[in-house]
Amino acid sequence: MTRTLHLNAFLMGVGHHEAAWRHPRTSEHEVLDVAHFVRLGQIAERGKLDSVFFADGLAVGPNIRRNTQAIFEPITLLSAIAGGTSKVGLIATASTGYNHPYTLARAFASLEHISGGRAGWNIVTSGQEQEALNFGYDTIPDHAGRYRRAQEFVDVVNRLWDSWEDDAVVLDVDNAIFADPDRVHPINHVGEAFRVRGPLNSPRSPQGRPVLVQAGSSEDGKDLAARYAEVVFTAQRTIAEGQDFYRDLKRRLPRYGRGAEDLQILPGIVPFIGSTEKEARDLEREFTDLISPDYALGQLSNFFNVDLTGLPLDSRLPPLPPESEIQGHKSRSTLVRQLAASEDLTIRELIGRLGGGRGHRSITGTPEQIADDLIAWVDAGAADGFNVMPPYLPGGLEDFVDHVVPILQARGRFRDEYTASTLRGHYGIELPSGPVEKEPAAASA
Repeated sequence: MTRTLHLNAFLMGVGHHEAAWRHPRTSEHEVLDVAHFVRLGQIAERGKLDSVFFADGLAVGPNIRRNTQAIFEPITLLSAIAGGTSKVGLIATASTGYNHPYTLARAFASLEHISGGRAGWNIVTSGQEQEALNFGYDTIPDHAGRYRRAQEFVDVVNRLWDSWEDDAVVLDVDNAIFADPDRVHPINHVGEAFRVRGPLNSPRSPQGRPVLVQAGSSEDGKDLAARYAEVVFTAQRTIAEGQDFYRDLKRRLPRYGRGAEDLQILPGIVPFIGSTEKEARDLEREFTDLISPDYALGQLSNFFNVDLTGLPLDSRLPPLPPESEIQGHKSRSTLVRQLAASEDLTIRELIGRLGGGRGHRSITGTPEQIADDLIAWVDAGAADGFNVMPPYLPGGLEDFVDHVVPILQARGRFRDEYTASTLRGHYGIELPSGPVEKEPAAASA
């Protein structure tokens, strides 16, 4: 059976490469211009991509001198993009660590109604110490505790989205009835972290609920994804690693009453595209040459919560804490450690390899080579599609849409036109026939 791919455009500033804002193919001022991001949404929609996605952080990064910041809060930004597009899905990151379920549920419900049912929530627990310090904590809350809170948080949000039945809004002008109160329900949640009466003050959305997305690859992260996620963004560098992750995550689904088709897995790729392979490799080298080592070492330090900023660039990584002792980016720290060890990379070589996508896989080649690569991963059972992370914007996204997507379409591996108007429709995810109650993380009354 020929499988079609799912494609999401992961958008960040003027590109994912940490030196993108310094390269002549970008305009550094566009990181501050909402019109730039609306244009990116329109490019993705022109390519018939399933969705666009914005990550988020709640603190200034490790080296503001050297790198650009994510200026816009993503739900707000996606509301602007919704007005300039009509089909492409709109996914935003929001933290379960430093938000409240009610306000988050309401914000995504608003994006749902503004966009006509195209919203998705990327669930993160937030693993950076700088973020914790901005919300009254002395350090990062422990990993297991963050995931317990996340489970309760998602349960509450789902119940709030389900607190209005599909036909609760009546709009009976003659009898002065806006909504039927018998079809709008409090949730009366009392749990370990939250007390929420409900109902939500926003009606049920065009696709029932926003699509749930998750990106953690630790054991706790994979269990959270198996319980709730409908799309998973992940980082694997080889087909074998992708197959292992794919099988592991899909095998966890039955314990939550779910099947393999209920979750789509999209590894990240950073495509450097050229008319010849040499042209593509030369382009990648141009970006690598612009990396600021002090910024890159700050990023590397952040993965392990260990100060690596003074290390000689031509040395190897020193002994580092094992994943079990890391409270922040557990799975990403392991990926970086394994990459350095498997290829015996110096720190200089390692930061060059991480510069494009912070551990996600770079693909460098012609459009045909990149299309071949993507198809090979899907056919090998290592992916359902890809989280496309252009190294520079808008050109990197335009090259993918204008040169790689047509090859996938010609081979019958990607849609020629949209056949749905909601994000659930693009990913082939059924609308929940809610209200649907999931097993709560803690006692409810």
